[in-house]
Amino acid sequence: QARPVESGGGSVQAGGSLRLSCRASGYDYRTFCMAWFSQAPGKGREVIATINRDGTTRYADSVKGRFTVSKDNAENTLYLQMDALKPDDTAIYYCAAPWDLMIGRCHGRGDADYGFWGQGTQVTVSS
Repeated sequence: QARPVESGGGSVQAGGSLRLSCRASGYDYRTFCMAWFSQAPGKGREVIATINRDGTTRYADSVKGRFTVSKDNAENTLYLQMDALKPDDTAIYYCAAPWDLMIGRCHGRGDADYGFWGQGTQVTVSS
């Protein structure tokens, strides 16, 4: 399968919005769960949002109420709508799918469980 490709990052002022996309050919997004990770400067990668095969979602406390993860199975595209952005959201954002593309539940999994990663997209939020 081709590597997922993220898009939609950029620079925005605090309080603004961005929508990230993650698309890949050769996948069937209906069969597995997916996640969004962020990596801030000088920090490790952390999961911020997951979406299970059944569409249920979970968020890190730092983004809950501001970010929304969704998936368009027909377009093989994962989205992250980012609203009310803060300077602390400045990071590289990655989409990821599990090593086993039949895994339907991503909630609670760490980054070692993911084998398919996008190249990352930079989000910069200025105050």
